[in-house]
Amino acid sequence: MEEQFAKDRIETLRKKINELNYKYFVLDESEVDESVRDSLKRELIDLETKFPKFITPDSPTQRVGSVLSGKFQTLKHLSPKKSLSDVFDEQEIMEWEERIKKLVKGPVEFICELKIDGLNITIQYEKGVLKRALTRGNGAEGEDVTHNVKTIESIPLKLNEEVDVEVSGEVFMSKKNLEKINKDQLSKGLSPFANPRNAAAGSIRQLDPSMVSKRNLDMFFYHIDKNSLAERINSQEKALQTFKKLGLKICPHYKKVKTIKEVVEFCEEWNKKRKELPYEIDGVVIKVNDFDQQTKMGFTAKAPRYAIAYKFPAEKVSTQILDIILQVGRTGAITPVAVMKPTLVAGSVVSRATLHNEDEIAKKDVRIGDTVIIHKAGDVIPEVVEVLKDMRSGKETPFKFPKNCPVCEAEIIRQEGESAYRCSNENCHAIKRENLAHFVSKKAFDIDGLGDKLVIQLIDEGLIQDPADIFRIKKEDLLKLDLFQEKRASNLIENIAKSKKIRLDKFLYAMGIRFLGEQGSYDFAKFVIAHVKTSSQQAMFKDDSQGLEEAEFTILDLAETISSFELEDIKNIDGVGEKTGSIIYEWFGNNDNKKYLEKLYKVGIDIEVDELKSSGNLSGKSFVITGTLNSMTRDQAKDFIKKNGGKVHSSITKDTNFLVAGESPGSKLKEAEKLGIKIIDEETFKKMI
Repeated sequence: MEEQFAKDRIETLRKKINELNYKYFVLDESEVDESVRDSLKRELIDLETKFPKFITPDSPTQRVGSVLSGKFQTLKHLSPKKSLSDVFDEQEIMEWEERIKKLVKGPVEFICELKIDGLNITIQYEKGVLKRALTRGNGAEGEDVTHNVKTIESIPLKLNEEVDVEVSGEVFMSKKNLEKINKDQLSKGLSPFANPRNAAAGSIRQLDPSMVSKRNLDMFFYHIDKNSLAERINSQEKALQTFKKLGLKICPHYKKVKTIKEVVEFCEEWNKKRKELPYEIDGVVIKVNDFDQQTKMGFTAKAPRYAIAYKFPAEKVSTQILDIILQVGRTGAITPVAVMKPTLVAGSVVSRATLHNEDEIAKKDVRIGDTVIIHKAGDVIPEVVEVLKDMRSGKETPFKFPKNCPVCEAEIIRQEGESAYRCSNENCHAIKRENLAHFVSKKAFDIDGLGDKLVIQLIDEGLIQDPADIFRIKKEDLLKLDLFQEKRASNLIENIAKSKKIRLDKFLYAMGIRFLGEQGSYDFAKFVIAHVKTSSQQAMFKDDSQGLEEAEFTILDLAETISSFELEDIKNIDGVGEKTGSIIYEWFGNNDNKKYLEKLYKVGIDIEVDELKSSGNLSGKSFVITGTLNSMTRDQAKDFIKKNGGKVHSSITKDTNFLVAGESPGSKLKEAEKLGIKIIDEETFKKMI
């Protein structure tokens, strides 16, 4: 990276972070999610680490705490307050342990505490009586908010012992109380608070203490400084126990552990369980338990070495677009994709994000070089949400769609009423490749061992041109390829043979018919089976006692059956609709597609016509699944829903009945909460099915 570019980027980041910090800490406003502010700061830290000559004393990375609002009198802390260094994944936790173990001899124990999303407050007690309460401020001095803090009922005005002590903790607001206050804010025409931290900070900074008392704030204590206690406090565990004796409230969900593996397990456990809490947490604070070891480890210029804050996987982060490229899909649709600086979002590192189409790029005014906010759409696909236009340097480049396909160079066409450009060449290499990858995917033929990379290799070697060719591959063909040994080749041939028997809905999905998704394929298959059962085609079955799943129903029978349908019949199928119905009708009426189906029949594809339930205990209910399920895969969960008469959709709408929320749920959880959709966990879902 050029020094001048790094210097310019550092200055841009500092300006934006300072602006966000002022809004967040002083005005109690959130222009962006805190995770976005964290990611901007993280980028700045990385750049300043690589280019230390550009570090300045006024950089936000050198600051402890925040600027002071000026509303209240400022006073010096008895002990300076330090910020904690943030870590974002297991690897960084491990690296921290390696560093601190070099500083002390013997084993190190840790205390894991929940990181409450609130406002840090330090309270000074003299002879057991609450004397003063200060915000953390800039670390050296804070704002005197004593009168407001005294209205918080969980904070004792007098301790159980007459001691001098300085203690710190987090003032916070419960989720339920935040919801109530935001309703009140809206009824008065005021803006709602963006999060509990803003609500707590905004409340503490009220000039009228009576207003604060109505906000029902709470506080957990977790840090002890100067004190006159008779018994020496020699560990964090002892400090927490002492708080309870003094009458100071602590968060009960802390744990002393002996290994860093247990630390990671604690973090993972609470990332899953945090939604169950009545208050918001955004991570876990990890501390060395022994105070003597803490003293030996000491501090950096702005943070203790003996403690870190692990932040839960962020749903939204910032990054920079390095380039915009085009991808060709199985229908020929040309999708613009942002190539970005690798960044951690929702637990995984991503370097690409969809920009959808030309209209979306124009609407958001996305340019190469822009700093953007991204999140994972549908919990899987990274998507650009917003451009931080005030971070532009003037060197950003607008993107213009080319006139030709990036793969085969054929003309690309945008039909009237459509948002996407499409390659005009049906034989485009990319279209063939994507269709083959779709055909063998888990939701279709599910051929284990035949992934995207191998599909490309088989095409490049001339072994396959269309899906039917897959079933003609021989073991000796595979053994000629790089990295193929006898066992791998035998396994793949066996898996291909097993996949020849396929359920009707999965077969229809595998055809890659435009607009016909997983749920639509299921609904259409159900209609076909019902038609066959009640029509004169029952003659195809050996006798009336046979179940439909035992019937001889071939691909040719399927083609003949669907060809007999009227267009209006298909359009009126529940779950299919007019647009998809028209495409299905055209697809099965196309002579090339009929020849394609004949090829699949000749290679031995056997349609397994199970009866698909049209009713069940989930009949009429629609579901969306988010996060990771422990006892089943998402595909298995979808099958259970459909077999019990329910429907599965990929996105939340007002018509969704249930959101099944697994571990690490994404943005769909917030969408469901906003729309009042019922949210159920995995155990509840299992009981339903």
